[in-house]
Amino acid sequence: MTFCHATARGDNEFITVDSPISQYLAAFASVPAQTVVVGHTHMPFDRLADTRRVVNPGSVGLPYGHPGAAWALLGPDVVLRRTTYDTGAAAAALSASASDLPGIEFITANVRASASDAEALAAFNQTREHQARQRPGPE
Repeated sequence: MTFCHATARGDNEFITVDSPISQYLAAFASVPAQTVVVGHTHMPFDRLADTRRVVNPGSVGLPYGHPGAAWALLGPDVVLRRTTYDTGAAAAALSASASDLPGIEFITANVRASASDAEALAAFNQTREHQARQRPGPE
């Protein structure tokens, strides 16, 4: 199993559940592992891309598509999990302890009410397409 923030070729590359297989092949070409765990978009998914399993466990504090924490149980298999928590209390605690953190208003607003999965995918896919146009060579 290999772990990457975004992809094996870049910490800021956007890869989503509906990214084309060609992007998966190129983004993880240097990885010998058959299972790769990624993050970056905070959107949970478990996808077979050609012969490689790519898993995004989601996010505990900045989820998209649902309130609460998204995470994965990793073992012989991968199981995506969700855990609810008091998002109002969490946002208040973040505001109180990190009031000088840049972007804390965005973070606490997202903890209280996350964007829908459709909204997040639309934004991420727009960025992914822009990144693909900027990248030299075939996708």
